Amino acid sequence: MRWKGGRTSGRVEDRRGMKTAAASGGLGIIVLSLIGYYFLGIEPQTTQKIASSFGGAGVQERGEVGTPEDQAGLFVDIIGSNINDVWSASMNNYSPPNTVLYTQGTNTGCGYGQSAMGPFYCPADETIYLDLSFWQQMETQLGASGADFAKAYVIAHEFGHHVQKLTGATTEVRNAQQRASNQAEANQYAVALELQADCYAGVWAANAARVSGGDVALEEGDIQEGLRTASAIGDDALQERAGRNVNPETFTHGSSQQRMDWLMRGYRSGDPNRCNTLDEL
Repeated sequence: MRWKGGRTSGRVEDRRGMKTAAASGGLGIIVLSLIGYYFLGIEPQTTQKIASSFGGAGVQERGEVGTPEDQAGLFVDIIGSNINDVWSASMNNYSPPNTVLYTQGTNTGCGYGQSAMGPFYCPADETIYLDLSFWQQMETQLGASGADFAKAYVIAHEFGHHVQKLTGATTEVRNAQQRASNQAEANQYAVALELQADCYAGVWAANAARVSGGDVALEEGDIQEGLRTASAIGDDALQERAGRNVNPETFTHGSSQQRMDWLMRGYRSGDPNRCNTLDEL
């Protein structure tokens, strides 16, 4: 993937290496409440109430905001800037999310986040949180690709969740989950939201070079590396890797095949209007 020399925005907050005090007596609960928001549809207000009942998350000093000087941090800034350019060209009134780099754990608008959760988007503060050690874990533990585009796909997926907040899709899904008659039905809506974010990542990939004049662009073999990663992080692949029986009713992100299919749909069309996963439930 070509990205060096791409435009930077200086919007990355770098908290790496900073110490954070977790909530007294309740770190595990706060982490669980955050996971509950992302995977079970608990509203941010509920998450915050759970956290405050255990003393609240510790105060973390604001990190340095700008463009990180190391290669990994620079990569995040350039890719994020390019993703923002694609969505600014595609959506009226698009507003970029914030991006925070952290190590191991950090406070968020949705509670206390940990690197074990992987990259995530918090709609309460419109911020994407990345512990970059996930890149190595993705490759060595999950069997995903270590290529630059595989990493960019994950970033673009999280930006896709921001787009969903702006379009109202996130609220639509959360409301539908609350009306669901059982957890399996609620999970179907979660899967639709995640697959749409995969499709949006494909839309970005298809348009990256157009908005950057070619400074950021896919090269031969990149999309295959993205598909390899989408396959590795499918729910069925993760359940099998964990030694569990594959149970589609418990899926929250979609099967390997679904994730690959929707990434390719976005890439082949380059059109966010083709990412209609909610219409296909």
